[in-house]
Amino acid sequence: MKCSIKSLVISSLILLMFASCNSENQFQKPNIIIIYTDDQGSGDVSALNPNAKFTTPNIDRLVKEGIVFTDGHSSDAVCTPSRYSLLTGRYSWRTSLKRGVLGADGSCLIEKERMTIASLLQNNGYNTAMVGKWHLQMEFEGEVGRNRNWHKPFTDGPTEKGFDYFFGIPASMNYGVLAYLENDMVIDAPSMWTRKKHIKEPYTDYRMTPPYNIEKGEGSGWIEVAPSFNDELVLETFAKKAVEYISSSAEDAKNGKPFFLYLPLTSPHLPHCTHPDFQGRSNCGKYGDFMEETDFRIGQVLNALADNGLEENTLVIFSSDNGAEVNYLYQRDTYNHYSSMNFKGGKRDIYEGGHRVPFIMRWPKAIKAGRKIDVTVCQTDYLATIADIIGVEIPDNAAEDSYTLYPALKDDNFDKNLRGAVIHHSHEGYFAIRDGRWKLNMLRGSGGSLKPKLITPKDDEAIYELYNLDDDPGETTNLYFEHPEIVKKLTQEITKIIKEGRSTPGTPQYYVKDNWNQIAWMN
Repeated sequence: MKCSIKSLVISSLILLMFASCNSENQFQKPNIIIIYTDDQGSGDVSALNPNAKFTTPNIDRLVKEGIVFTDGHSSDAVCTPSRYSLLTGRYSWRTSLKRGVLGADGSCLIEKERMTIASLLQNNGYNTAMVGKWHLQMEFEGEVGRNRNWHKPFTDGPTEKGFDYFFGIPASMNYGVLAYLENDMVIDAPSMWTRKKHIKEPYTDYRMTPPYNIEKGEGSGWIEVAPSFNDELVLETFAKKAVEYISSSAEDAKNGKPFFLYLPLTSPHLPHCTHPDFQGRSNCGKYGDFMEETDFRIGQVLNALADNGLEENTLVIFSSDNGAEVNYLYQRDTYNHYSSMNFKGGKRDIYEGGHRVPFIMRWPKAIKAGRKIDVTVCQTDYLATIADIIGVEIPDNAAEDSYTLYPALKDDNFDKNLRGAVIHHSHEGYFAIRDGRWKLNMLRGSGGSLKPKLITPKDDEAIYELYNLDDDPGETTNLYFEHPEIVKKLTQEITKIIKEGRSTPGTPQYYVKDNWNQIAWMN
């Protein structure tokens, strides 16, 4: 009898140990890929815009097989600030960058020791890589056109911000430095010069294409370029590197060491330097051609996941750094294509078209396909979402504006109040706060394509606009004077979010307060 009981106890313990191990193995941390396009409007995905004048079958796959946040936003209406916020989970206007964008060469906007998605994952068992456009600055030896030493490692770049591997370019395709970088080295020294070369079609009227100048020419706008650099081949090059990285990381991923790949593309940002294989293919001019190539390159990345047996447990996040460039007006008037859909404005604007962007996630193992969610969310939320997925607690001095979206990914019955108000920010540094149906634009002039006339008699009050986006998503009717109580509530709310250095619960945090004219209501 004793022997029988002893055997039973041992058997039970073995079963419990097996069950425990099996339970742990059931959740294998997912691979994570963030694909980030450049100046793509909410109407530039054919699955989201049935009247689009080009097709995006691969992005459409993500829509059909994943989840779409229809009220998803970049943190800013221009490039550099959105990239900072995506990687850090913190609004960029808390830094020294109060308006505009950075160049290629200089101190990185991401502060030393600040947590990024890459460093979070690197410290928690992930291989991490970036392929694409950085545009947060890095420091090269020497000055532009003087005392350059391209053979010396650059500093303050992606490999110092949590990425094990980096391949890409320093900034935008229309200024900065045009050369490929790998890890902390320049591959081909930028020994030549180029600037915008104009062609005929409006709004797509320049390229940075070869031939290049040996010497810097007269006038302004000249930038350093490597002799081997060809703008038409950049997307193809990035896609090839991304596919290589996925394939080389597949074995590790299957053996318990997943990967994170950040893939910020250079399209459809001007210039529209489409690969020859895609020129003239769309019904929307050079912009449509460039978008169709972009979609094809994304398809190559998605196919690499499938080919390596990684599709099921890979979270793919797709979005854009801001709304469509001002050439959206040309596409609208010439081809009847609406990059901004029914929203006002585009890139640089405080209006919805400036920052409401495609916001898609696919993770077959965990996300039910074909879902749409209308909760207002922001790209700052990626960091907290990823931390939640891998079961890591975020310290108090990190991701100050990041809310987890993981509950929404897992279940339709999630708390719709899973995050607080979202702050929007324009090229000129002006603010808006969005809370539920209400949006308060704190300053009128946005420095973008739309500068509406003042519609109220008092200049000191005319700089404010209040919209009910449930009834008026196109921001056509200013309700500022009709709802003073809402204006007061939202003004107090955004003031608190700015002053406390965070929008999430926690200890108030430091932020840069100098030279900040755009917070006039606080001053």
